[in-house]
Amino acid sequence: MTLHIELPGRYDLHRSLSPLRRGQYDPTFRRRGDEIWNAVRSPEGPATLRLRQLTPSLVEADVWGPGAEWAAHRLPELLGAADDPESFTPSDALMADLHRRTPGLRLPRTLRVLDALVPAIIEQKVLGVDAFNAWSRILRHAGTPAPGPAPAGLLAPPDATGWSSIPAWEWHRAGVGPQRYRAIQAAVRVGERLQQLPSERLPAGLSPIPGVGPWTIAETIVRVHGDSDAVPWGDYHLGRLVGTALAGRIVDDDATIAHLLAPYAPHRYRALRLLALHIRVPRRGPRRARVDYRAH
Repeated sequence: MTLHIELPGRYDLHRSLSPLRRGQYDPTFRRRGDEIWNAVRSPEGPATLRLRQLTPSLVEADVWGPGAEWAAHRLPELLGAADDPESFTPSDALMADLHRRTPGLRLPRTLRVLDALVPAIIEQKVLGVDAFNAWSRILRHAGTPAPGPAPAGLLAPPDATGWSSIPAWEWHRAGVGPQRYRAIQAAVRVGERLQQLPSERLPAGLSPIPGVGPWTIAETIVRVHGDSDAVPWGDYHLGRLVGTALAGRIVDDDATIAHLLAPYAPHRYRALRLLALHIRVPRRGPRRARVDYRAH
């Protein structure tokens, strides 16, 4: 089926949806020319989305697969139609300028918990490139070929049964250590219940899962429900980005970061997106150590 979605005001499809892509070679997400291809897992099954921006506010979407109706019904939210960037009115010159220079940036809502939660757990406390490689390898093992005329290699994530059936040795080969593996298994066991929770209750539903902390919760809810205020506390890069932009120096404690971000509530995540898009952080200091769990 083909749909046309009119967004309120100017819209930037590629910038708005870029946080949904887990690395350059994410098997679920493909950018081809002016099109975005995205394979998703809905409660009704896999679906393939082909998205293309026609005008500054109009997006054309083609949808295929058993989950097509579910995905089509929620397309406006995926594109960020429910987001309200106009309510962000920063008073400082820097953030006001970044906001002005980034028209059309909206926060998407995927409304798919496991599709966001599992890769967030994979990304815990490891180098981004290693997490992205692990995600790609696991998807190539357990993903579902995207329905419809999708590009070769486009894959939809597994459902809860599919995630739980991946053998431990396959996670080990992908470089996912025992702690993250156990956290994923615990998350998958309650995935169906989490999917039913309203947005305001999802953080509380995630917090009892062993191995899921504030960082993982924030990384999940910003994608599932487009939470404009979620802050990924404990992120390795957070103090570098926020400190460089707002204090002129790298900071390394959450209290200082919280103080610097406080003026932007309830849009702290939106502020972080703007900083990430425009602020260059100097490369100094030691890189995070790489741990190869496959050697153990």
